[in-house]
Amino acid sequence: MQAVAGIESRGFVIATALALKFGKGVVMIRKAGKLPGKTLKKSYDIEYGSAIMELQQSSISKGESILIADDLIASGGTAVAAAQLVEELGGKVAGFAFIIELSDLHGADRLRKMGYKVQSLVTYHGE
Repeated sequence: MQAVAGIESRGFVIATALALKFGKGVVMIRKAGKLPGKTLKKSYDIEYGSAIMELQQSSISKGESILIADDLIASGGTAVAAAQLVEELGGKVAGFAFIIELSDLHGADRLRKMGYKVQSLVTYHGE
């Protein structure tokens, strides 16, 4: 793994902590219009509509292994879009790290079915 990518914005804190632990760099995946320089954009569906995320084109080199971190995995739309951004820049997704997994929304299952490794500290099951 060469870097940890944090998804805006709580993911930045988690990515920074992981990057410090492993001595790696941090990459930010942000909402559209927040990053300087040339960016790659990805539109994706969320529970109440759609959104656009961006990743700086110069932040990932071809073949780099990137861990993607965020606070929560719900339906998985944001995480899938983040993985697509990393891969479109030539990076390889090393896996995903989440604090909370909402298992009834199957986002983590979706990522696993796509072949990604997923680690969550806490898993909440529906009632």
